[in-house]
Amino acid sequence: MVHENENENEPLLIVISGPSGVGKDTVLNRLKKRSQKFHFVITATTRKKRPNEVHGVDYFFVTEEEFLELIAKDELLEHALVYKDYKGVPKEQVRLAMASGKDVLMRVDVQGAATIKSLAPDAILIFLKTASEEELVHRLEKRKTDSPEQMKVRIETAKKEYQRIKEFDYQVINRDDGLDETVDTILTIIHAEHHRTEPKKVRL
Repeated sequence: MVHENENENEPLLIVISGPSGVGKDTVLNRLKKRSQKFHFVITATTRKKRPNEVHGVDYFFVTEEEFLELIAKDELLEHALVYKDYKGVPKEQVRLAMASGKDVLMRVDVQGAATIKSLAPDAILIFLKTASEEELVHRLEKRKTDSPEQMKVRIETAKKEYQRIKEFDYQVINRDDGLDETVDTILTIIHAEHHRTEPKKVRL
């Protein structure tokens, strides 16, 4: 009996999303340590490079002119203006990674996930959440980076984002003490998706 390797199947586009404070970056960083078989999307930005950052590793650092050209050519999966700097996901990066046979993982906000789903209906959307609203508030408070007004806005935004959970394919609880369990669940979802009788086929 012949057993096909997962990497020989159609590569997947997996989107990790969820409200601010659920631990999206932490989960992705642990996934990077646990598995080398994925391509983790690098965002393009017009922000100036910091001393400890590497072009093509932390971000693709581009000029505003170059970024606007990417928008004009419809070469971004999604983009936004964040604190006067543009950020976006180049389609070409995703195309090349998928052409190599690698699954592609990206982290975007809830609105960005909806944009990607509209462009690539076969993308797999995973909504990361906390066990309760209280836990989410606790995590945001621990950051100590927001004023009371900003905190209120973040919590209200999170409530609205939770209402969109049915737009996603999966929901995964990221508990305070359960990071590896969260990563195990995501890896299980990806493994199962590779065993569909009708594989998802992403075309960009």
